[in-house]
Amino acid sequence: MRYRKLGKCSDKVSAIGLGGMAMTPIYGPVDPVEATAAVNAALDEGMNFIDTSDAYGGGKNEEFLGDIIKRRREDVFLATKFGNMGGRADGRPEWVKEACDLSLKRLGVDVIDLYFQHRVDKDVPIEETVGAMAELVEAGKVRWLGLSEAGDETIRRANATHSIVAVQTEYSLWTRFVEDQILPTCRELNIGFVAYSPLGRGMLTGTLAGAESLSENDRRHDHPRFQKGNIDENIKLVGPLSDLAAERGVSQTQLSLAWLLHQSEDVFPIPGTKRRGHILENCAAVEIQLSDEEVSLIGETIKHREVSGTRYPEKQLGGLGI
Repeated sequence: MRYRKLGKCSDKVSAIGLGGMAMTPIYGPVDPVEATAAVNAALDEGMNFIDTSDAYGGGKNEEFLGDIIKRRREDVFLATKFGNMGGRADGRPEWVKEACDLSLKRLGVDVIDLYFQHRVDKDVPIEETVGAMAELVEAGKVRWLGLSEAGDETIRRANATHSIVAVQTEYSLWTRFVEDQILPTCRELNIGFVAYSPLGRGMLTGTLAGAESLSENDRRHDHPRFQKGNIDENIKLVGPLSDLAAERGVSQTQLSLAWLLHQSEDVFPIPGTKRRGHILENCAAVEIQLSDEEVSLIGETIKHREVSGTRYPEKQLGGLGI
């Protein structure tokens, strides 16, 4: 594993992390034995950045990961999130503190390394929310602060209130809106960028054959990009990635992650998985070296502005802070 500096954070953080959401039955059934083995495999490989949220499974994801993490706490840079209340945000200072205490209990740890506001509450000034988060740092319950799905002006105001070390937002070959304003703002303020859904919720892996590929209770059925009509067009759109990966002798997954890692040293992809094999595949991506020409070619191959469908349903998009 390779390690990078996450913004102003002094800790050693793995270049690729593990997103915990897939270990909750959001994308279909989960085998807890295999998922546990996957987390341990990640830690064995030196992937110390583990990301979860109190929103995943109503806290069940934190409990699941916590049971593993508390046995290997020294191996983990632990991140969790608060404030995503099933379609609405809650950034009230009193909830910030209560949510943190609940997460600490579920995770079975004394301190959270990186605490994100999962969704920006438009009804609460960001200064009030971050001010309450800063009090958690002073109390020793949290070490570093982050924001998820926040716009550039919100990031600036938050960072002026208390040092923000990371911003987490969707970023991949087919979802690149953050390149316009959010990434430049993060770089200006020395804030690390955590890329969630770096494999396009599976679209960039080459494993989807259509809407029928998704299990009946797969959350992606609610996402316009994965609905009938759109999903077929999008599979065609990302198809050329297969040839590029074959030329390099790597998987589409690995090439997609390598492309993100080559954007800058301040980008940290956190692909989610519940299988050991995928952990090993993801870890190997850090060893792939790409020339500037290859990075440009890969980026141009996926015409991200031609993606069919929005990344979230319209109601959810309206609730984001961007």
